[in-house]
Amino acid sequence: MQYQPKPAKIVLEDGKVFDGTSFGSHGEVYGEIVFNTSLTGYQEILTDPSYKGQIVTMTYPLIGNYGIAPEFAESRKIFMEGFVVREASEIASNWQSRMTLRQYLQENGLIGIEGVDTRALTRHLRIKGSANAIISTEDLNEASLLEKVKKGPRLVGRDLVKEVTIDKPYRYCESGKYKVVAIDCGIKTNILRQLKANGCQATVVPYTATAKEILELKPDGLFLSNGPGDPEQVTPVIKMVTDILGKVPIFGICLGHQMLGLALGGKTFKLKFGHHGGNHPVKDLRTGRIAITAQNHGFCVDIDSLKGKGVEMTHINLNDNTSEGMRCKKVPAFSVQFHPEDGPGPHDARYLFGEFIELMQKSKGKSKK
Repeated sequence: MQYQPKPAKIVLEDGKVFDGTSFGSHGEVYGEIVFNTSLTGYQEILTDPSYKGQIVTMTYPLIGNYGIAPEFAESRKIFMEGFVVREASEIASNWQSRMTLRQYLQENGLIGIEGVDTRALTRHLRIKGSANAIISTEDLNEASLLEKVKKGPRLVGRDLVKEVTIDKPYRYCESGKYKVVAIDCGIKTNILRQLKANGCQATVVPYTATAKEILELKPDGLFLSNGPGDPEQVTPVIKMVTDILGKVPIFGICLGHQMLGLALGGKTFKLKFGHHGGNHPVKDLRTGRIAITAQNHGFCVDIDSLKGKGVEMTHINLNDNTSEGMRCKKVPAFSVQFHPEDGPGPHDARYLFGEFIELMQKSKGKSKK
């Protein structure tokens, strides 16, 4: 049967309303609405588990023109709550494509809305900050939708990692010089590909894994993954990292960076509208090198809260001067707030996987002496 689009509305918690038309599943969804500045990579964005609890608005006006290919997925399914675009292309031109974006959203039960003035929505979010919102194709009464959105839960204070992590461990790669245990807080597949490409055999474990369980696997390194929600609520990982610090080299990305910061006794805070996209400039303070990076986070480590705790800031965001990376001075552990594995995004920061390998090499060398 031919798809029948429906009128749809987005209502923000401050009463701002945007009209559009459905192009995915029908229904009603709630979440924090954010914007992503990437020009391509919409499938990787859709399947990034870090977007659990959020509605994503794409700032680039035309989305979907190269279709959907299974190999582009970054996780086992779509975790985000809703998807907003200016125009969803019904024409998919790509030899790898297996379906259109609309078909993909329908297959995964995700509500998509097109025909929205995404420029106006993005400007509103930049001025006012990220906000809770509701998308509906069923209830189009603005007063009713506003009442619903005001009653919804906020992102701060919620542990969303428990909704995206795996149930039991699995091995991603059987062979490799270095044994890495990766904590799944919402890990992206391209992270595992990069570990494999750098000679690592990776075992992925749930976020509830304890330091004792991880050390029993005799890893050469521990990887802390990206993930959704408020980092201060992800207490199992914070405790595990606190217990394992100094016993095995650690590399953290995104939420993993925040987990390391909290385990070291620091604090995190929520950004006004977050960093979401593939064009964020980051400076490596050790070399002066500037990388254009892929980012997806709404919280940030307060680097001042780590003063006197043996931590060196290694990277800084050139847009707003927030912390983008740190390294422990006395134990083998470092982390970055951005995504060096890209997927999607620039490859500028892939060198950090090499630094993780060097850290494990040094640690193995010391253990042999």
